[in-house]
Amino acid sequence: MVDEEKRKSEDYLTRLKYLQADFENYRKRVDREIREIEEFSTSRFAKRLLPILDELDLALNSAESKSPLTEGVKMVRKNLNAALEAEGVKRIEALGKPFDPALHEAVDKVLGKRSGGEDIVVEEIRKGYLFKDKILRPSMVKVEVGMKGQAQGAEDEEEEHGREGGLT
Repeated sequence: MVDEEKRKSEDYLTRLKYLQADFENYRKRVDREIREIEEFSTSRFAKRLLPILDELDLALNSAESKSPLTEGVKMVRKNLNAALEAEGVKRIEALGKPFDPALHEAVDKVLGKRSGGEDIVVEEIRKGYLFKDKILRPSMVKVEVGMKGQAQGAEDEEEEHGREGGLT
């Protein structure tokens, strides 16, 4: 009788330990899912604010004087930018950096005078942003193609013209 009660007690204790472990795993999974949903929501909201940031930049670039209105727009832009940074949104630094198709969207290219195979961003047409190291929006850029890229481009053109002319 005592042995049977002891066995039942050990069985209950084992079940309780398993139940406790299951509940702990459930709690961790729910916490992780909540964090993922919060990040997704924040990234969606931040993405919707980026065009507003662009329009503020456009307004400041086209402003002719340092009027109180211009200073007010600067303050709004600064505060919006600070709020986005506090949530994990960072601007992609593109100008003067090597072209990276994961971060940049090339909308134009110019032939460069420098030698070397690395393409360099020479103009940023639209700023790009990261959210916690994930692309929120790539930078739209103009790229300077190096001499190596020029030689490759000339070879591609020759091949294309050869096909068009019927010579193969």
